[in-house]
Amino acid sequence: MSKVVEAPSPAWRWLGLSMVDTGDGTAVVEMTPTGDMANHSGVVHGGIISALADSAMGRSLRTLKPGVTRAMSFDLKLSFINAAKIGETLRATGHVIHAGRRTAVAECRVTGKDERLVATASATFAVTREKE
Repeated sequence: MSKVVEAPSPAWRWLGLSMVDTGDGTAVVEMTPTGDMANHSGVVHGGIISALADSAMGRSLRTLKPGVTRAMSFDLKLSFINAAKIGETLRATGHVIHAGRRTAVAECRVTGKDERLVATASATFAVTREKE
C-alpha cells in the first residue's frame, strides 16, 4: 500500500474523513467522530458509520485500471457489530470484490480502538471508467 495525499471533497471535509492508504483494489479511510455525530444514546450515529464505509469502498474502486472516474453506490448493506464511541478513531478498509465495466462490488470492515470490529458493509456501484 502507498500513502495518498488528496484534496478531500466537501463531504469528506465536513465529516473529517482522511485517506490513509491505497493499494490495488484497496483503500483505507479514517475519521474521529465528534460530539455532534452522536445518536440519542451518545454513541456514533449509524449514518456516520455508513458514510465512512461507503467512502472507503468508493475510494477502493478508484485504484482500478483502467481508472474509475466516477463511482456511485446504488445498493449498500451495513451490519453493525459494536457501538463506536465519540472521539475514538474509526478506520474503514474497503476492498474491491468484483469490477466490471459498468458496475462493481466492494466490501468494507470498520474498526475502532484496538481493532474492535464496529461494522461490516458491502455495496454495488455504478462506475464510469477511463477509456482504454
